[in-house]
Amino acid sequence: MKKEELKLVSEQIIELKNKNEHFFIMNGRRKTYHILTYGCQMNEHDSEKIAGMLTSIGYEETYDDKNADLVIFNTCLIRENAELKVFGKLGEVKGLKRNKPDMLVAVCGCMMQKKEIREKLLKSFSFVDIIFGTNTIHELPGLIYNVEINNKKSVDIIDNTELIYENMPKNRKFKFKALVNITYGCNNFCTYCVVPYVRGREKSREPIEIINEVKALAQDGCKEITLLGQNVNSYGSNLENKFTFAQLLYELNKIDGIERIRFMTSHPKDLSDDLIKAIKECDKVCNHVHLPVQAGSNDVLRRMNRKYTKEHYLEIVDKLKTAIPDIAITTDIIVGFPGETEEDFLETIDIVKKVQYDSAFTFLYSLREGTKAAVMDNQIPDEVKHERFNKLLDVLYEIVLNKNEQCIGKVFPVLVESLSKTENTLTGRTEHFRLVHFNGSEDLIGKIVNVKITNVKTFHMEGITVD
Repeated sequence: MKKEELKLVSEQIIELKNKNEHFFIMNGRRKTYHILTYGCQMNEHDSEKIAGMLTSIGYEETYDDKNADLVIFNTCLIRENAELKVFGKLGEVKGLKRNKPDMLVAVCGCMMQKKEIREKLLKSFSFVDIIFGTNTIHELPGLIYNVEINNKKSVDIIDNTELIYENMPKNRKFKFKALVNITYGCNNFCTYCVVPYVRGREKSREPIEIINEVKALAQDGCKEITLLGQNVNSYGSNLENKFTFAQLLYELNKIDGIERIRFMTSHPKDLSDDLIKAIKECDKVCNHVHLPVQAGSNDVLRRMNRKYTKEHYLEIVDKLKTAIPDIAITTDIIVGFPGETEEDFLETIDIVKKVQYDSAFTFLYSLREGTKAAVMDNQIPDEVKHERFNKLLDVLYEIVLNKNEQCIGKVFPVLVESLSKTENTLTGRTEHFRLVHFNGSEDLIGKIVNVKITNVKTFHMEGITVD
């Protein structure tokens, strides 16, 4: 951005703040916003930035979209289901806006980076006031200004940019843990994925910016950080002064106050020996790696453009388990990719049994227009996908339950995150990312406590606190 543009945005922020202060004086309440977030942790973090900007111009958050002055949809394009949810909810909000004309409606995120979806939105949901994309979040105050002051619909989309905007305000969901971007975008072009098209090419933040952000988080009482990127393992590859992900972990491990460091997602083709060494040697880095395999068949992996083989993946897993025997490995698996044969599927079952995953996110292949996989021959019928999917879950759930059963009687440090749905029960996670429920008082939230595991289920464990 040019300096003149920055000055204009600053002036717009001041004018909006003054306008909202006047609204507060006249109405006895602040204007409110409600954000609906769909998709991944990257989107969750983007929503924290959006919330921070809205707070900076005088808005307050509300969890009631029916009474909000501004409703924002932060959208996802990875799965068709998320896209359908957005359009369904927009239909509900249309009725709300009919009864409350002053309500502003904004739609942002990955869906808005696709021209066809933007055109559908503009045509069929004309009541939407603001549309912006993944690369123009920082422009939100100016877009609101354009609607409120100039009475104009605002659309701001940039397909790709090398710029990274630092020091944006954020309203973090938790005080004791935080999401920290280290890269944006992706260069891998997996044939089923739209991320490179909607979030642009990969770009890394300067290490000093990340280090300073984490130091500030620690001073604010944050205990756990999760480093985010579509492929954290390739961090630093586009920096003028080369700096690797392993080097970054060593630096962050030195920061006082931070007790846990997580990261996701790791692409297997870029998981280096230096990174394995860093995970082992950095005491604050959790012994947990999310390592998406996606499929066990080399033919399917080739068509997915994953750039590794089943044998290479298993070699990486072996290195991780040899260096760090206590490590937990989780994964992503896609069932029913175009051309997947029964033999291909059995290769996926085989790799699940060989790795013995601690947990997995499993997906039925979802056709996404604009990707190479969408036009591949031999699209798999839904009934075949579902049959294979259920077989996979049967194998996977048995392994995960067995892994959890091995924890019974052991004591784990657990970062307490929230109250669970059961009265007087807290919930938190071990460093291995296992979910634990246990009895305790609300004042333990945000603290790390020792919990002895007494019982387990497939998706969580139960325990009691011990000294």
